[in-house]
Amino acid sequence: MIDGIIFDLDGTLWDSTGVCAKAWNHAVEKATGKNPGFTAATLKAQFGKLVPVIAANLFPEESTKRQLELMDLCVEEEHRQLRLTPGTLYPELEDTLKTLQEKYPLFIVSNSQAGYIELFLEDFDFHHYFKDHLCAGDTNLPKNENITIIKEKHHLEACVYVGDTNGDHDASLKSGTPFIHAAYGFEEVANPDGVIKSFSDLLTVVEKF
Repeated sequence: MIDGIIFDLDGTLWDSTGVCAKAWNHAVEKATGKNPGFTAATLKAQFGKLVPVIAANLFPEESTKRQLELMDLCVEEEHRQLRLTPGTLYPELEDTLKTLQEKYPLFIVSNSQAGYIELFLEDFDFHHYFKDHLCAGDTNLPKNENITIIKEKHHLEACVYVGDTNGDHDASLKSGTPFIHAAYGFEEVANPDGVIKSFSDLLTVVEKF
């Protein structure tokens, strides 16, 4: 039996890419005079990566310093917009969290910037569902190390990680954590330890571990 569930955020608990694309376009256009034309699909291909990697991918002609400056502007506008228009929760998410919380401690580990997980929790008043959370913006560490920090801090010996990308899968492997693929999310993943096609599937899938 597992003793905890650690979740990725984007593509696993919610999809904020539509709101974020509009925010990022606005921020870049204001800073440069040019609209980059980012779409939800653009960001789905980037979310889950570390912020400096996203910056390099989206602004390849800029210096590293300028890439990060533009990302800071994008993130600032993103947070403002997400407070006004939250991302979209996946179907049956809250009901499923309520049921899971009765049996397992729940956590979030993301590669996001600092403040992003908190914004998600505030938007939906979800603080009470999750025992702890950690992101790359908090620690400047990759996801596998942040998963390990959560595991050690909360003495988790048989937890699982739920995510939607190959980066999530790799982080799970590196941290020695079984991986459940959220197949409704942003990427296809080969050879996960479990698969959920909808968030509510987690209720039965976790019982197999």
